[in-house]
Amino acid sequence: MTRSRRLHPAWTVAAVAFVALVGAAGFRAAPSVLLHPLHAEFRWPLATISAAVSVNLLLYGLTAPFAAALMDRFGIRRVVASALLLVAAGSGLTVFMTASWQLILCWGVLVGLGTGSMALAFVATVTGRWFVHRRGLVTGVLTAGGATGQLVFLPLVAVLVDRYGWRSAALVVAGAALAVVPLVVWLLREHPADLGLPAYGATEVTPPPPVAGGAAARALGALAQAARTRPFWLLAGGFAICGATTNGLVGTHFVPAAHDHGMPQTTAAGLLALVGLFDIVGTIASGWLTDRVDSRLLLGAYYALRGASLLVLPGLFAATAEPSMLVFIVFYGLDWVATVPPTVALCREYFGASAAVVFGWVFAAHQVGAALAATGAGLVRDQLGDYAPAWYAAGALSIGAAGLSLLLRRRRGVPVEPLAVPAAVPVRRAWSYRG
Repeated sequence: MTRSRRLHPAWTVAAVAFVALVGAAGFRAAPSVLLHPLHAEFRWPLATISAAVSVNLLLYGLTAPFAAALMDRFGIRRVVASALLLVAAGSGLTVFMTASWQLILCWGVLVGLGTGSMALAFVATVTGRWFVHRRGLVTGVLTAGGATGQLVFLPLVAVLVDRYGWRSAALVVAGAALAVVPLVVWLLREHPADLGLPAYGATEVTPPPPVAGGAAARALGALAQAARTRPFWLLAGGFAICGATTNGLVGTHFVPAAHDHGMPQTTAAGLLALVGLFDIVGTIASGWLTDRVDSRLLLGAYYALRGASLLVLPGLFAATAEPSMLVFIVFYGLDWVATVPPTVALCREYFGASAAVVFGWVFAAHQVGAALAATGAGLVRDQLGDYAPAWYAAGALSIGAAGLSLLLRRRRGVPVEPLAVPAAVPVRRAWSYRG
């Protein structure tokens, strides 16, 4: 019988998903660089501009579980293409704004809904459908897509703002999101069963489970079931702190905080881009470790180390990038979203076939924490003239998240499968893929 050694289509899907995540990541790099230019031009308080970032972060999280359910109902391709169009519209329309409510509408609502539809629930959906083997590793690689986008866009956005003004940067972000749409429509596949193939590492073709009810009902139903369990609240609580200490605080306020100490904005943006570089390494390594080490122990270690690094950060700021700050950048970058692969793995362990949607709700908690931290740190800076209390509070919270992670108990036996899965269909043996 003929056997082929072609690359499994799962790797093509993963590659397209990675590019889409990079394309949508431009906006994630923009707020920290645009805070001061917007403040200088419009004289809006930093707290007001931070509020627009908070709305974005909040919708980014709250959209995720519904987006995961929409992907089940209408397909990944349609949802992702629509999300990229929303990001492009929200970023591009900012060049016409004259009032702070327009900033909240564009940055907060449009871009929040768009990026939320391509949040980490998208990663969980792709890996859950297409991979059995290498699932943790691929989760790490796709999660690093956002960091890659930050690495690519942050220095570019900073240079554009410095030379041509913030409007040019907003248009470049919009163009990058639009450029990915044709690739998504052309190459992003829905299920391996649509091709008559098993998922990567599986031996049988498993048809997609039937979708019962609307997307909203499915998302809310998954939340209702998960909310009755202790692991959900421990995971959501830890991930809320994760969001507060990454996107909300460091991602939004690191550049302004460094600028407060005399560091040029382009230098500070370059340091934050380095966080993205080392985040790629750390997240992929975390995915590899998640396939081999208890995820509870990994989360405990990640959060504890992050807390320790944030407690020393206020003493590292200076007008130039000192070696001690570079050490922090490397260390913090390795830990930035290393928490994602073990958190996704634990959602699969505890919540089975509903894992992607439940992880969407856990990620929503992540973004609630990020939104509170983004606004809270802006208020601290406006009222006290210094970010230091925000860094100390974040360090203490991270150490608390380590404790929450270690309270999770290993699940005995086979994880519960809340959704019925149809009987498997025998694999077409004429195909043999090697990844």
